Amino acid sequence: MGQKRITVSVISEITTDQRVIRICTTLREMGFDVVLIGRAFGNSLPLGHYPFRAGRMRCFFRKGVWQYAEFNLRLFFRLLFCRTDYLLANDLDTLAPNYLLSKWRKKPLFYDTHEYFTGVPELAGSPAKKRFWKRLEDYLFPKLPVVYTVSDAVKAKYQKEYGTPVTVVRNLPVPQPAEFMERPASWRGKRVLLMQGIGINHGRGGLELLEMMRYMPDDCYLVYIGGGLLWETIKEKRTEWELEAQVEMIDKLPPDQLKQYTPHADLGFSLDGFSDENFLVSLPNKLFDYIQAGIPVAATALPEVKKIIEQYGVGFCLNFRTPREMAVEVKSFLYNAESMQKARNNAIIAQKELNWDHEKQVLMKIYTPYL
Repeated sequence: MGQKRITVSVISEITTDQRVIRICTTLREMGFDVVLIGRAFGNSLPLGHYPFRAGRMRCFFRKGVWQYAEFNLRLFFRLLFCRTDYLLANDLDTLAPNYLLSKWRKKPLFYDTHEYFTGVPELAGSPAKKRFWKRLEDYLFPKLPVVYTVSDAVKAKYQKEYGTPVTVVRNLPVPQPAEFMERPASWRGKRVLLMQGIGINHGRGGLELLEMMRYMPDDCYLVYIGGGLLWETIKEKRTEWELEAQVEMIDKLPPDQLKQYTPHADLGFSLDGFSDENFLVSLPNKLFDYIQAGIPVAATALPEVKKIIEQYGVGFCLNFRTPREMAVEVKSFLYNAESMQKARNNAIIAQKELNWDHEKQVLMKIYTPYL
């Protein structure tokens, strides 16, 4: 018998979606024939060299409800005619066509929900959109045979609502050393504060962090690496507040290149807010990326994040989220050599446990019966 093929679909940018790349790679290592279908954006990075097949669909509509409608329609016909044994949908915005085809073609369906989808801030200001996604989720979720997600809090949320069994597969990084890169010239002699990720959107603290720099010493240097809905706003405010000499913005990078920059920072930031349901149960990728790079973490005290930081002693949680008060707390930690060194040492210890080599065992238990 030949290999079992699993067709994976995601609407996000494939090249920077580390979770999807890790999971597809692990499934390939297990012996599945993996085909990944994503979406092409106007500023998409070139596809990397993966051990699985990956392709992207370019859509005419780029925002609003029509982008989701078009992508899902295209995905439906792609899945209708592809040869496959299994389907894997990533997040609610790819679930409907996968569910329909799993029923019509009698193909087992797996569902990876990367967040508490209906609690994201992008839906908070649009009750009609939220009702649509919530009704879709209410209809489909109880019918799903295999579901896994990113944190215990998201699992608890879904199990309370639907009673569906959910497994946790956390977003832990692959434990491989990055290729050596000298510290960028603009970073030398500075205390580098880093916020990375392509989701620098509303509620994630990107603007507050920028404003915090107005109260930080001249030897502090803030670096954003990634992108998001607030990327251009942050650029404009950087100019307005005359912070160009203290703040650098690097557009999104492939994971392998990003890993070369992260270890050169002094402190990594994860500042998701408390106002949205999804943030309250989230466990951001960047938290583990900072730990894997051996740098201390400064974060808002979201339950799942606080649990990791306190358990492993890899940094501190901010008591405040207003820029002036954040500056006081950050300076207190950043200029305390003993606290910084202790957090660095603890991060090096924690990275031996908080990595994909350990976490992928959970994923393998899910899929082994289907080989």
